[in-house]
Amino acid sequence: MKQYARIYTLLLMLVFNISFKEQNKTNLSKDDTRSKTVITSLGPNSDIRNIKQDKKGNVWIATNDGIFKYDGGSFTNITSKITSAAFSSILEDRKGNFWFASLGSGVFYYNGTSFRNFTTRDGLANNGVLTIYEDKTGNIWFGGEGGVSRYDGKSFQNFSMKEILSNNNFATIINAKTLESIPNIITREKLPNNTINAVLEDRTGKFWLSTRREVYVYNGETFTVFRNKDGNPFMNVRTIIEDKKGNIWLGGQDGLWRYDGNTFTNFTEHFVGQVYEDKKGNIWTTSARPNGRTWILSRYDEKSLSDIRPTVTQINPNSGRLIFGIFEANDGNIWFGSGGVLYRYDGNTVTPVNSFGIKSLMSDEFDFPSSNC
Repeated sequence: MKQYARIYTLLLMLVFNISFKEQNKTNLSKDDTRSKTVITSLGPNSDIRNIKQDKKGNVWIATNDGIFKYDGGSFTNITSKITSAAFSSILEDRKGNFWFASLGSGVFYYNGTSFRNFTTRDGLANNGVLTIYEDKTGNIWFGGEGGVSRYDGKSFQNFSMKEILSNNNFATIINAKTLESIPNIITREKLPNNTINAVLEDRTGKFWLSTRREVYVYNGETFTVFRNKDGNPFMNVRTIIEDKKGNIWLGGQDGLWRYDGNTFTNFTEHFVGQVYEDKKGNIWTTSARPNGRTWILSRYDEKSLSDIRPTVTQINPNSGRLIFGIFEANDGNIWFGSGGVLYRYDGNTVTPVNSFGIKSLMSDEFDFPSSNC
């Protein structure tokens, strides 16, 4: 009887696998063939770098294995048949088109049915792109290893963050009109760095661009190095955002800072990777613990941001991996990625969404200490 039971079980597994494959074929045939997508129940299984939700409620994930779209029930690998590139950032523009930044293959434009690949051959500053940003006039900015490119729908204009010597030190103001003609001077004191981490247009129309070294403010004519109250530049800032009140937040090598136009406030000195403001005005960050080996997701309570010691809730997925892609979904849940796992946090429970997280992880498996820092 046991032998018959084992045979029966194997037959059931075989039927299930055939049924599953046929179901996937059916779903795939309903998709647009020009986009050459692959539908899977597994979802991403490599490092997640960016997460966004589109106007229709779908969740898009940039990973080392491609761009995935999650519709609430299944994952679709949008780029698997187009390229093997690793992706770093996602943007849905005001027209509903998508832009995907890759780490070596340029930028991919996707209108829902077909792709177009922009590279240095088309005028892009560099094929290694880290961030994408749409400004108020609809221009798309691409920041990466070779500076920043601004695309107006027809052509690219490139800017390189080159540093020059003044009488005593490096100049703090660089004229944009002569930017490309300035020699790339290297000294023992500083090495120029053209890698752009973040781009932001504030409510006054000024642009903020962070490099692996300084942060620059661009008023349309000149680039000025942004300095703190002590006259020191902010180094290796990974994220710049403007909150609902018009404050500028910077997260990077020097920790988490807020600038209200006059006053600087430092919230932590530990390295901060990403900064995000939710609908309630809470500030979320990803940061490294003092040991540098584990990462945490932190929420700074909006009501306490003016306090000397604001209230902070910390979430530690215990994966030992970097945390990327914070965003708030339409239902108020916070999503983030760590390693190859996509997580959803409802304020009490952290749940892995893709199949690589098998069960819902409760607070005894994640750290949820409320503390002040």
